[in-house]
Amino acid sequence: MTLYDLKSGDTAYIKNLLFNNKFSKRLLALGFIEGTKVTMKQVAPLGDPIIINVKGTNLAIRKKDAKLINIELTNDSDTEHFKLAMEV
Repeated sequence: MTLYDLKSGDTAYIKNLLFNNKFSKRLLALGFIEGTKVTMKQVAPLGDPIIINVKGTNLAIRKKDAKLINIELTNDSDTEHFKLAMEV
């Protein structure tokens, strides 16, 4: 599942990024790190870009880029996910 597949209000965790080095480094600097919680805020009227919240910051990202960010849906159990992330 990718970030593009989320619906407004959905929350998920980042699994990995499928970008080239330059863009991937930019996203890492913005907080797109494996295990980071992201929330879909809204979709622009024409469908592009989408607005997501990462670490308390709303970011606009193109649909084509959102399709390259793999995610895992959350069951809103932050402490459970944190424990699993720490085991890796």
